[in-house]
Amino acid sequence: MKHSLGKLVLFVSLFFLVAQAEDFSYDFHVNNQNPYEKEALLLSIDLNQTNTAVVLFFHFRIRPSSDYTVEQIASSQDNTLHHTHIHTLYLLHPLRSGDINISFDLVKRVTDDAKVAYSFSGDRDDFKKLETTDSKVEIAPIVLHVKPLPKNTQLVGDFHLSYHIKTHKADAYEPIPMDVTIEGKGYPPFIEELIPKELNITVFTQKPIIQKNVDHTGITYKTTYTLALSNDKNFDLPPIRLHAFDPHKEKSYELVIPKQHFDIKKADVNALVDKEDNPKPLQSGYSWLTTLFGYLAAFAAGYLTAVSVKGRRSMKQVETHPLKEKIEACKDEKTLLQLLMAADNRHFTSSIEKLEKHLYENGKINLKKVKQEVLERI
Repeated sequence: MKHSLGKLVLFVSLFFLVAQAEDFSYDFHVNNQNPYEKEALLLSIDLNQTNTAVVLFFHFRIRPSSDYTVEQIASSQDNTLHHTHIHTLYLLHPLRSGDINISFDLVKRVTDDAKVAYSFSGDRDDFKKLETTDSKVEIAPIVLHVKPLPKNTQLVGDFHLSYHIKTHKADAYEPIPMDVTIEGKGYPPFIEELIPKELNITVFTQKPIIQKNVDHTGITYKTTYTLALSNDKNFDLPPIRLHAFDPHKEKSYELVIPKQHFDIKKADVNALVDKEDNPKPLQSGYSWLTTLFGYLAAFAAGYLTAVSVKGRRSMKQVETHPLKEKIEACKDEKTLLQLLMAADNRHFTSSIEKLEKHLYENGKINLKKVKQEVLERI
């Protein structure tokens, strides 16, 4: 009798182990296990209930890692009781060369019809907790053998480039708008510095706009860079070459903006806000000494007057900044913009951007308010 009872317990235990193993089937698949670094991979996950005697739910995730990025691009679920089917598609990019493990967490949640009915027995705002028997399912990681990229690669994928320059002729310091667009499939196309800083021209930049179009084959990116070039004389923009690599063709290629020449019209002195230099340049000979002694005499007189006043602890000199009068004299937005760009002061960047948006994008602006902002930064 004892032997019979022992055999029964063993049989029941084996039955439950087999039932758990046969409750569902799964398939984890990546379309390429030998990719290049940053190559776009499709990872598909399928979970299918096979034991219709139970009600089955799943809790699933791909473990986060600094070795790769992952983004869900498609999903379909059939949560019909006793017939659960889940299909999920991810876009994955390995971020380094070498072997990388893509690891998973999967929890199987088993319940029955009575417990499901009980959890929905409250009103619409009072769902009751669903009781389930949870068990962790060990899933072997997917191993990627990642190949390194060719040296100096900046873009990974199949991309093309287009550009638009509004004009190749401008006045001195007038901003010349330029748009550059990179579009295609691959690792998100982001170039931190399109135009080298060592070029002797002024470059205004904005944060690039990145658009994504997602479908079951992956993600198509469209990245638009908005720039503006400025100089006080004729200049050449040398060819811009972006080094790209297509993992599917295993081929390097270049995206090129050819050399551009710009004709800049020198500033007309009659169009300036103030024809008189302030402060005045040093004069030849010794005439500057007269001016210097005049300044010293004025300073001495002011100082003696200050110390003679009772109760005064300090003397403050109030000097008018040479740029202040020019700013206040500006009658329109374009004149103010040219003046601020010529000043080459980083504190005026936000004001310059507002003026550019008004002049070239028809944005609204309050000239008086912009002037006040500039004066406060002097």
